[in-house]
Amino acid sequence: MAEKKRVLIVDDHPLFREGLKALLAQQDGFEVVGEAGDGREGLKQAEKLQPDLVLMDISLPDQSGLEVTRDIRTRLPHARVAIISMHAKIDYITEAFRAGATGYVVKESATERLLECLRTVSKGEYFIDAALSHRVVESLVKAEEKEAKITDSGYASLSSRERQVMRLLAEGLPKKEIAEKLFISPKTVENHRANIMNKLDIHSNMDLVRYAAKLGLIDVDLWKG
Repeated sequence: MAEKKRVLIVDDHPLFREGLKALLAQQDGFEVVGEAGDGREGLKQAEKLQPDLVLMDISLPDQSGLEVTRDIRTRLPHARVAIISMHAKIDYITEAFRAGATGYVVKESATERLLECLRTVSKGEYFIDAALSHRVVESLVKAEEKEAKITDSGYASLSSRERQVMRLLAEGLPKKEIAEKLFISPKTVENHRANIMNKLDIHSNMDLVRYAAKLGLIDVDLWKG
């Protein structure tokens, strides 16, 4: 008999956690070993229990589930994370996979779809709701094609996250809005901004706008900073 996959559930709704536990208790291949109602406790339980699979909500009371996903994937590379969320917007989905998740399913999906996601992710394979997959792939491909055309050495020195922050800063978005869009804290945005300025030897927001415009990352005519 195959060994059961150890599962940790991180969701701030007790009734939803109970529903997931009841569902998985009926399945031969899974064993729920722990649960948490916020991000901090989720990370603590993940490090303590060393689960094979983490079921993660995005909207947690203390921080984004995507930040917790990044931390878990960094500290527990063997653990797989499946996002189970009410959000179906493309930004949430693409950011989830960039954060290290290998599965994404919306909470309103049928039970069969949820179980298919868990079985697929637990094998180390990627899973996404069929209705969402085309939009996600299209978005990622377009972003990669644009990135591939940029040969500037300074831009190449930036991490993928720094590039995202730089583009949004150049578009004139305030720090708080960037934090919400990328599911990170305003303090993290500020740290990325400092690193970007240092790496590119840029000293003002206007210089950053000019640099981004030169690379074709933003349309200056549409910039309202």
